[in-house]
Amino acid sequence: MRIYNTLDRKKELFKPVKEGKVGIYVCGPTVYDYIHIGNARPMIVFDTLRRYLTYKGYEVNYVSNFTDVDDKIIKRANEEGVPSIEISEKYIEECKKDMAELNILPATTHPQATLEIPDMIAMVQELIEKGHAYEKNGTVYFRVRSFPTYGKLSHKNIDDLESGHRDESHALKVTGDDEKEDPLDFVLWKPKKEGEPAWESPWGEGRPGWHLECSVMSRKYIGGTLDIHAGGEDLIFPHHENEIAQSEAANGQQFSKYWMHNAFLKINNEKMSKSLGNFFTVRDITKKYNGQVLRYFMLSAQYRTPLNFSADLIQSSANGLDRIFNGAEKLRDTMEKGSKDPITAEEQAMLDKEVAGFVKQFDEAMDDDLNTADAISAIFELIKFSNSNVNENSTAAFAEGIYKELKVLSEDVLGIKLERKAQVLDSDIEALIAERTQARKDRNFARADEIRDELLAMGIELKDTREGVKWIRK
Repeated sequence: MRIYNTLDRKKELFKPVKEGKVGIYVCGPTVYDYIHIGNARPMIVFDTLRRYLTYKGYEVNYVSNFTDVDDKIIKRANEEGVPSIEISEKYIEECKKDMAELNILPATTHPQATLEIPDMIAMVQELIEKGHAYEKNGTVYFRVRSFPTYGKLSHKNIDDLESGHRDESHALKVTGDDEKEDPLDFVLWKPKKEGEPAWESPWGEGRPGWHLECSVMSRKYIGGTLDIHAGGEDLIFPHHENEIAQSEAANGQQFSKYWMHNAFLKINNEKMSKSLGNFFTVRDITKKYNGQVLRYFMLSAQYRTPLNFSADLIQSSANGLDRIFNGAEKLRDTMEKGSKDPITAEEQAMLDKEVAGFVKQFDEAMDDDLNTADAISAIFELIKFSNSNVNENSTAAFAEGIYKELKVLSEDVLGIKLERKAQVLDSDIEALIAERTQARKDRNFARADEIRDELLAMGIELKDTREGVKWIRK
């Protein structure tokens, strides 16, 4: 398999640190709201990478964090008048629901920043002892110029970054404070402010800097050198650049062999923004479309290709998914109703040659820097072959042979299920509403809320009116 390594800006043959094992770290969301469809792209893409490496026989340790202490979380908590942990815990659970809807496998480990504070303090102390960090009035900064190769991932020159400070209009300007030794230095530990969560440290009460969190969690759960570090291209600078600096300065070894970054997602050819009114959460989209449609859409382009989201394109994805569903349904029907005679020599030859050829085509696409677009094309070729060659005279064994390959490629690797999501029956909806009504009468509000969430996940929205509970399909 060849992977485009952002570090060297070229495709390289993938060779893990330890034979047969792969450690992947993917930057997860900051949990202060429902995840948006921009968050969903790296989640889906790198879940697919993990699935493909597992398919190739690797033992994959997949770590993806939740940033559960951050300015945005604190702001949301203050607005709602609740502790910040209440906000983060709520949206971690909501994120997990959305991930399940998108058929994203749970990570090997989902570390949370607030549970790893002692290790973060320990890394800061290591960096101070090695001369890479210093403390000023309760803030600890990383000394950027102590790390000679700073800028190697983003391919930014440190002198250009410095000139950016002298010219405020410069695109590479980095925010600095007067107390820093150098304007380029970044924060490892920040002192407590009123109304913010804080932890005891040798430098006073405070909390970790964002960049530090990922360095510590990846080291703890994978080791000193990662095989692959991944995330959106917006994280290359400064987040991933700073991770490299502090990790390699502390650990004395290469931080990650390969860096993978997905391109941006646009909405109707514009950047997604609440101010433009084109901001969509995964929850918004999955009220109208099955999560499988969104997953298919995200994989319909190679991950380094910018992707444009629009109503027409998502509908096109729904249509494409239907072709796969229909092809799989036809195969299942033949498996059930077809001849139970042994597979014929002619059918076996087709499995060995044509079907194996489509699998090879799929593998070659995925081996070429995870080209899911071409991999989906190989699946369509397999479906087309199946539709042309499986008929009322085919053996069930022939249909089963094709279906097994289709299932592995589609479900196991791409995470695209082969069966349509079952339509919820009106009678089932009414039964759940009746149960919810009774739960409210019994003052069991937790169960009532649970039922509302269950129905919402099924695409059913409830409206409490004077005439009783009304419901609509979203």
